[in-house]
Amino acid sequence: MSEAAAPRTFTGVERAAVLMMLFGEEEAAAILQKLDPEEVRKLGSAMFAVADVSEEEVELVLDDFVGKARERTGITFNPGPKVEAVMTRALGRDKAESVLAQITPAEAVCEIDLLDWLDAKEIAAMLDKEHPQICAIMIANLDPAVGSQVLELLPEIVQPDILHRIARLGPITPDAVETLRTLIATRTGGGSGTGGGASSTALQLGGAREAAKILQGARKSTEQRVMPKLLKMDRDIARQIEEAMFVFDNLLELDDKGLGTLIRNIDGDTLARALKGVDEAARNRMLGCMSARAAAGIRDDMEARGPMKLSEVLEAQKAIIQIARNLAKDGTINLGAGDDDYV
Repeated sequence: MSEAAAPRTFTGVERAAVLMMLFGEEEAAAILQKLDPEEVRKLGSAMFAVADVSEEEVELVLDDFVGKARERTGITFNPGPKVEAVMTRALGRDKAESVLAQITPAEAVCEIDLLDWLDAKEIAAMLDKEHPQICAIMIANLDPAVGSQVLELLPEIVQPDILHRIARLGPITPDAVETLRTLIATRTGGGSGTGGGASSTALQLGGAREAAKILQGARKSTEQRVMPKLLKMDRDIARQIEEAMFVFDNLLELDDKGLGTLIRNIDGDTLARALKGVDEAARNRMLGCMSARAAAGIRDDMEARGPMKLSEVLEAQKAIIQIARNLAKDGTINLGAGDDDYV
């Protein structure tokens, strides 16, 4: 007689899926409404994957859930509806609204919610004939990983202009955000809007750092094609994006040979100042590519300097980043993240 198969080990998402399968449709739907689009997709896929769960496995998942529930002590649900209901009951509608207007935290962001439910191809198709400014605002509102995909799917000729506009975006008025919501809803058959209304304050979008995140998520060939055109279009913006794309910590991603080559091109004074601003693990990584004697000398120099101004440390780090860029342009080291295209 064969032994019974051991219960499966479920991931966190799969355990949640098992619980969802135990709920009634109404309860499960209420939970899904609290999740963001990516969480809905992952949980939905997991629900199909655990459809053959055994009774013993269900019991193990329930035991795990009860154990974790007992460990939780924080109030992590959205307190808004509860606070509003209590205030209204205690003070009446008018007084409650007055108090809530003063104490309710402002929203951190005002998202164009419907975009979260579309994939990159759908968004790119929606933007294909739109003005670059509309494209910039929408892409800036996306997660950078999705935004980079959308950018690559748009015509190459407009990509530098869109990235330039993203880097220069600032406050977007509530009316403009609401217009975009209406546009998206109309194009996707979602009615006249996505609900929620416009925020009472301007929405801050874009900037060089956001543009850099989007470009970092794109293929290396896209960066190599877009950046020279952007440099001709607006040198200052191009430099800001370039600086935001590569920071001092990225140097630690170099292999030992490349990092050793870089360090040999940096004078000891600059290196000592730059390493004052990093943690011990980063120092060990960089100094580990030097001889023990040279590394000890740098450490002694750092200790002898005492506290330093942050501006001096950042200046030294910028100088090293520029040296790294020059070495990369010469082909001496490789700063790429390994995502180059191959044919």
